[in-house]
Amino acid sequence: MFTVKDIDRHDTDILILGTGGAGLFAALHALQTAPEGTKVTIAVKGLIGKCGCTRMVQGGYNVAVGGGDSVERHFMDTVQGGKWLPNQDMAWRLCEQAVVRIRELENEIGCFFDRNADGTLHQKAFAGQTADRTVHKGDLTGIEIINRLMEQVLSRPVEKLQEHRAIGLIPTKDGSALAGVLMIDMRTGRFRFVRAKTVLMATGGGPTMYKYHTPSGDKTMDGLAMALRAGLPLRDMEMVQFHPTGLLAGDHTRMTGTVLEEGLRGAGGQLVNHSGQRFMFDYDAKGERATRDVVSRGIYSEMRKNNNPEQEGVFISMAHLGPDFVAKKFKGMVERCADCGFDLAGGKVEVVPTAHYFMGGVVVDVDTRTAMEGLYVAGEDAGGAHGSNRLGGNGVANSTVYGGIAGDVMGMDIRNMGALRDADEAVLEAELARACHPLTCAPELVLPLRQQLQEVMWDEVGVMRHEAGLQRGLSGIAQVSDALMDVGVAPDNLAFNLTWHDWLNLRSLCDISEVIAKAALARDNSRGAHYREDYPDPGAMEDSYFTVAQAKTGPVEVTREPVQFTIVRPGETVLPDGSPETLVAAQ
Repeated sequence: MFTVKDIDRHDTDILILGTGGAGLFAALHALQTAPEGTKVTIAVKGLIGKCGCTRMVQGGYNVAVGGGDSVERHFMDTVQGGKWLPNQDMAWRLCEQAVVRIRELENEIGCFFDRNADGTLHQKAFAGQTADRTVHKGDLTGIEIINRLMEQVLSRPVEKLQEHRAIGLIPTKDGSALAGVLMIDMRTGRFRFVRAKTVLMATGGGPTMYKYHTPSGDKTMDGLAMALRAGLPLRDMEMVQFHPTGLLAGDHTRMTGTVLEEGLRGAGGQLVNHSGQRFMFDYDAKGERATRDVVSRGIYSEMRKNNNPEQEGVFISMAHLGPDFVAKKFKGMVERCADCGFDLAGGKVEVVPTAHYFMGGVVVDVDTRTAMEGLYVAGEDAGGAHGSNRLGGNGVANSTVYGGIAGDVMGMDIRNMGALRDADEAVLEAELARACHPLTCAPELVLPLRQQLQEVMWDEVGVMRHEAGLQRGLSGIAQVSDALMDVGVAPDNLAFNLTWHDWLNLRSLCDISEVIAKAALARDNSRGAHYREDYPDPGAMEDSYFTVAQAKTGPVEVTREPVQFTIVRPGETVLPDGSPETLVAAQ
């Protein structure tokens, strides 16, 4: 089997893991701020511009640029939507820099967004916000952003390591700094260690450990799993966002779980239960335009009331808005449903809450730096900006804003760095052995174990939680994790050995599933995406805390840290006196 002598060695200056909105923006900005001659390398598990979560963004990009909106209002919506758990300095910078980044996307990157008749950007309604601020390109905004970013990056002198999977963060021997990243060249099956002065982790989230999920199956929390093994602190790990309206199309299609975007509800779409009754006003005065966590719980509660085994979910209805209007305004969504045999414009479509986004992530500062010198984190891998609940439209804004910041900061920091750092060869050997473990066992199927994990997480660590269920969840996760260590992969051909990568995917999912469950047990109140049926009270906002999970030398331990109200305290506002409570017309 492989030894460290078999690892290919490769050096660069700036290494970027991931080519979503954060990674591609970081590459462009690093080229602008780094000294001339700096080598910038991007590595991606798939192909540039063809994989990742940003490409799958449908709804749009939140930015306060019209209709009386302001950065202050966007910030207040973000903090209140996150139930006072966000890092306020990060949230403020997100809202402030989104205004800068949207102009950059238009004027420098070349994105075309939808406009009003007077030429201004069209901004549609999204739930949980007091202004219509979501800039979009129809209902396929992510494709527009990624395609244009991809064109810009491909035209520049950036080294591309496509189909390279990062599997381990390798520190220096004293553990104080990052030396580089161990990868697998998926095209050959060979290992490659890439040293770099600065590394950006922007691998995205991907809560695909749930039965229903929106990201593609190869998004498996690899970045957070690597950070956990490296001993880095992770915050808000209990905060898994379920998008309320995932398409329920049956087990026979991978379309099940994909999002029917929030703009449907923002435009007046209605949720009805198995009796044909509209139900969301039973759970919140804002009805279907409540925040994602509230709507997901409303749908889940209705699902539990239903005894009809033929219908698991609820329905979204758009027909009352007029089929022609719906077909024109939501072309992508109508076509998606039609591909699965459903008529979104004129009928009803069955939906279910679907694991969508991860608010938790590595603890970073407002410049994306981590506790480990040389490592930066941006996008969904980073925690703090969203607190307990991400507003729809804040995700792609977060990725592009902080990706650009990371590129700027790495480009400047590298000016004060000397030679490349030497790796801790013992850690390198351990990560190599971890990845090679399944190659030493008798081959068996990986998929049944992944399905078992998904059932456990959906049933016990899902939309609504309680202590007994979380304890059962931890036991179920451990069973899958232990069983996986006995599952082998045929080692005869490692080039594009997808079974091997399925094994590695599930290893990451098991590691992070355990952290989610432990963090959920540690939070004995209900905030945002985390709802404890045995602790339904949210607790005093003034006493807000966030969880911190870390595995320094042994099992994962979860502690609490108080939220610092650096800009505004609960019950206060940064809006000017006399500002209206909302700019959104009543629905």
